[in-house]
Amino acid sequence: MGAANAHYYATRDPLGAEGDFTTAPEISQMFGELVGLALADLWHRAGRPPVHYVELGPGRGTLAADALRAMASAGLRPAVHFVETSPALRARQAAAVPAASFHDGLATVPADAAWLVVANEFFDALPIRQLVRTPDGWQERKVVAHGDLFLPLSHGPVLDGLVPEHLADAPIGSILESAPASVAIVRTLAKVLAARGGAALVIDYGYEGPAVGDTLQAVSRHRFANPYEAPGTRDLTAHVDFATLAEAAAAEGVRTSGPVPQGVWLERLGIAQRAIALSAGSPARSAEIAAARDRLVGAGEMGTLFKALALSASTWPEPAGFAA
Repeated sequence: MGAANAHYYATRDPLGAEGDFTTAPEISQMFGELVGLALADLWHRAGRPPVHYVELGPGRGTLAADALRAMASAGLRPAVHFVETSPALRARQAAAVPAASFHDGLATVPADAAWLVVANEFFDALPIRQLVRTPDGWQERKVVAHGDLFLPLSHGPVLDGLVPEHLADAPIGSILESAPASVAIVRTLAKVLAARGGAALVIDYGYEGPAVGDTLQAVSRHRFANPYEAPGTRDLTAHVDFATLAEAAAAEGVRTSGPVPQGVWLERLGIAQRAIALSAGSPARSAEIAAARDRLVGAGEMGTLFKALALSASTWPEPAGFAA
């Protein structure tokens, strides 16, 4: 999964109508603006300290451009750092946010000030492991290539010790997913937040686990596809286990807030008021703006499956949108 996605993202811009999928920032400017205002509000309440804006997997730079514009309106103009490895996407991001500095990972992002971090649809694309309950115990799922055909199968030693006790006796054929790469990144983020201050907003589709279920999927041309066909030519993702990420962050001494459904979070941040303001300024776009809002917050759209999780330094206030 890691190798396939590395090639996929390095060789194309997958976003938009001509690509394979669309993310929330591409649906409406309201999404990025509310993220930016939430971060600016937090910065004000923290006493306006020096900060860096850090975004993981910034897509086309659309979210950052909208968020930074909103931040500037509130007096916040942070240094901008993008963690991105795709040359194709870096070019789009540089055009959208010319002041951004680029990094292959978090290790080179300056830690001389607090971090305001955004990770929107980033963790879902990181590689996962799957354990399958077999008659012999829990075994790791591997992928075997037969020419151009790729087949998943259980293989390797029994790994019962890695399975939470409440799932140990799940039915034969049950699948348990884990994301070691995601946990490692969250731990790194949390250590910097605990030491330097700041907060991270993680927005993605997922669940509160651990729980059994196979969530590995592929998307191509805005449709689901077989994840075991044509590796490197389609987007591979898995649902994010927010509870496990929160637990990893809390172990490093930071506060965790949420997860809350994206629709609830955006409503608390004021998306209804922002939609009214945008419609008043562009009456001809009122229907378009309303449709975008519904897509972002609707239970049958992105409002429920997508969730927001905040990690914040214990010395900072809690970010807006998470308390009822």
